[in-house]
Amino acid sequence: MRRSYFVLTMHSHLPYVHHPEHDFFLEERWFFEAVLECYIPILLSFEKMENDGVPFKVTMSLTPPLMEMMRDKDLQTKFAKHTEQLIELAQKEIKRASDVSERELALFYRNRLQNALSYYERVGRDLVKAFVHYHKLGNVELITCNATHAFLPLLQSFPIGVKAQLKVGVENFTKHTGFKPKGIWLAECGYYPGLDEYLKDLNLEFFFADSHAIWYADERPKYDVYRPVITPNGVHVFGRDPESSEQIWSAFSGYPGDPRYREFYRDIGFDRELSYIRPYIDPSGVRVNTGIKYHRITGRNVPLEKKDIYNRAQALEAVKEHAKDFVAKKMRQVERLLTMMEEAPIIVAPFDSELFGHWWYEGPDFLEAFFREIANENFIKPVTASEAIAKCDSFQILSPAASSWGAGGYNDVWINGKNDWIYPHTHEILERMISLASNFKNESDTLKIRALNQMARELLLAQSSDWAFIMTTGTSVEYAVNRINTHVKRFLELERGLLVDNIDEKYLQAVERADSIFPEIDFRVFSEA
Repeated sequence: MRRSYFVLTMHSHLPYVHHPEHDFFLEERWFFEAVLECYIPILLSFEKMENDGVPFKVTMSLTPPLMEMMRDKDLQTKFAKHTEQLIELAQKEIKRASDVSERELALFYRNRLQNALSYYERVGRDLVKAFVHYHKLGNVELITCNATHAFLPLLQSFPIGVKAQLKVGVENFTKHTGFKPKGIWLAECGYYPGLDEYLKDLNLEFFFADSHAIWYADERPKYDVYRPVITPNGVHVFGRDPESSEQIWSAFSGYPGDPRYREFYRDIGFDRELSYIRPYIDPSGVRVNTGIKYHRITGRNVPLEKKDIYNRAQALEAVKEHAKDFVAKKMRQVERLLTMMEEAPIIVAPFDSELFGHWWYEGPDFLEAFFREIANENFIKPVTASEAIAKCDSFQILSPAASSWGAGGYNDVWINGKNDWIYPHTHEILERMISLASNFKNESDTLKIRALNQMARELLLAQSSDWAFIMTTGTSVEYAVNRINTHVKRFLELERGLLVDNIDEKYLQAVERADSIFPEIDFRVFSEA
């Protein structure tokens, strides 16, 4: 049998949430939870495989907002404090446990939290550096994303805005990692014809697209999504394998729904009496997840209050079963594809990184078990995206269709009746930014340059696709609306002072501190050539 290849791709992103003016801010917990439940467990799995000589290969995006947060000193301090508080809570849970099973789980959580904090301190609180370590070893290929995860198909009427999103993303990635990215994850896999020209200009060699970007391209793909193609501008495209997505992430048949796995929606933050849990939730008394969860999924239709106790040993057995099953399914898929292809199949399986650990608690264990299992197979080999390209002697040239990986496959998630009000405002300030950047291109006044740079940051932050997504899903909508309004307001306040030559430096300093992303930015990235 001819050898085939498997490209596991993980998209690592969070919206930029940073509130240094508050000791505690509820939405900063998004970052803390992702680090504690996803990124540190994934890195610990990488470390175990490195120590055991397991040849794992992952292509992983680290978005600029995520890296900026990972390296923010204030957030690093807050994260350490957050973890220490959870260790204290777990210790209380050990004493409180009413039976042996609960006590064992409380001990498990206490030890896991301590190990996570120990790892965090061991790597100098620098998770970006920890990921770069595996890039240098060749196990992980790190790639970038556009600056603030803007959904680029809705910006295509503003080429300068699209180019700025891409250029800032590449430059920020290079600043953090010390090397230029070869590839990019376009936010939400959002693509439109012609976008590849801008990628080529930035020397980006490849990107990922949803299946139907390839299926509905201007030419029929000879090998479906099972070989990378190349655009007319010379950029390689990897299409998502729908089978792998279905097998892992399907709400009905995917592995994370197994009844032995931990139940995400049952947490002591909601189960314990308020007087007991108050020090570990929002100071206002709003209940939140703590990450200490004692129950397993049990069954799809079982009410939360009737869930069975979580058994860690049984969950890890499920992990091994599912890793073996997934490898077996990939082997059968390869056998089938080889009957239809004269070239080696390349299967591309992209997922949000937060699936592994946050939404699917055992996800990092699955990744490790998968790589250990597939290391025993000779005919399907994990590779990075660049390695997959190198395995190909030729490429079909085609123009991918406009697409995204959102529900419906196009733009519906990011522009609908719940969020379409955003775009007149963000497009208006983009037009103003382009005009100002062009008019002030030769500006030498330090204060004016600072104001213009901050306006560029406010614009980029307002363009984040996360706010529109949140409004569509109906979670944290008030915060998302407030973020759009705040960034637009700050942009306009700074513009007002700039145009009358009366910039309020105290106000500027406060906004610079609040929205401190991209300290290296140059507003001229928005100027017309």
